[in-house]
Amino acid sequence: MALNIKPASECRYDAVSLGEVMLRLDPGAGRIRTARRFDAWEGGGEYNVTRGLRRAFGLRGAVVTALADNEVGRLVEDFILTGGLDTEFIKWAQYDGIGREVRNGLNFTERGFGVRGAVGVSDRGLTAASQLAPGDVDWDKLFGEYGVRWFHTGGIFAALSETSAQTVIEAVTAAKKHGTIVSYDLNYRPSLWKSIGGIDKAREVNREIAQYIDVMIGNEEDFTASLGFEVEGVDENLSTLETDSFARMIETAAAAFPNFQVIGNTIRTVHSASVNDWGAIAWSRETGVVQSTMREKLEIFDRVGGGDSFASGLIYGLIDGQDLQTAVEYGAAHGALAMTTPGDTTMVTKAEVLKLAGGGTARVDR
Repeated sequence: MALNIKPASECRYDAVSLGEVMLRLDPGAGRIRTARRFDAWEGGGEYNVTRGLRRAFGLRGAVVTALADNEVGRLVEDFILTGGLDTEFIKWAQYDGIGREVRNGLNFTERGFGVRGAVGVSDRGLTAASQLAPGDVDWDKLFGEYGVRWFHTGGIFAALSETSAQTVIEAVTAAKKHGTIVSYDLNYRPSLWKSIGGIDKAREVNREIAQYIDVMIGNEEDFTASLGFEVEGVDENLSTLETDSFARMIETAAAAFPNFQVIGNTIRTVHSASVNDWGAIAWSRETGVVQSTMREKLEIFDRVGGGDSFASGLIYGLIDGQDLQTAVEYGAAHGALAMTTPGDTTMVTKAEVLKLAGGGTARVDR
């Protein structure tokens, strides 16, 4: 692979994420609308990736985010500390007592089962993270003085506010100046863009950010909605995904953005909330398109965070110096395993990822 990743000895961090970290409230097997108790987790599309690199793969990581300084914010901080990430670059916003000016994000998520799909209800208006603005983070200290090998952010954070998108541009520009590899997960969420310009605004923002990205990650909807690249032969329900059509779309995206060095894409066909076909493809300029093992009729316990775990597995493989085929196998295996446990974040070990990526089965380990 041609990625010029800085040596670990020159950097304090192997990976850093920029994004919002919310408190996830999970009703377990039940519904949000009838729940009487919730399990609490933390989660965020960008954060989950670096947390996975730390907890599953043992790399050194940090998160750049903002939290309102109250008991909920400190609970989220406690989750982040448990996840093993450095909290130096969390900006603490003074809390006004009722959340009129600043607050912490909540994400109510039910897993779905069978014919009942997963449901997410976010409560994240006026959050501290959405108010991060250019000038709030000392990027030269992070990327220059401390050193970062890999920086990850994404389309969820970019959609939170006008200043969020500007903060992403400031961050990725600084990362590139200091020789840090930059990855971005498009992670298109219609609900986030709905009131600020919809799909047209999503494409405007993401196409501007894409000019700075080395490794672009997403699924078929992400590339279509966020960048405007259509996948031929896919119906609106995504009931079937033709890998060849997807590969042609990747080639088109790579031609439009010559800065892309690697593209990684998850491929998911949903038979029910509990049964999906799952796999991934990846592309590089040296290798072309490679495809992971396709796991048909994969049983899903909690699908939320599966794409983030794919990203962290793929990134780990690339940081570890593996070839693209191996890296995409790591990504697909990590995503598959992460969807067997509750919560956004991985509970997987590196050994489990390598075992499954190498053709291992679910036979009991004694």
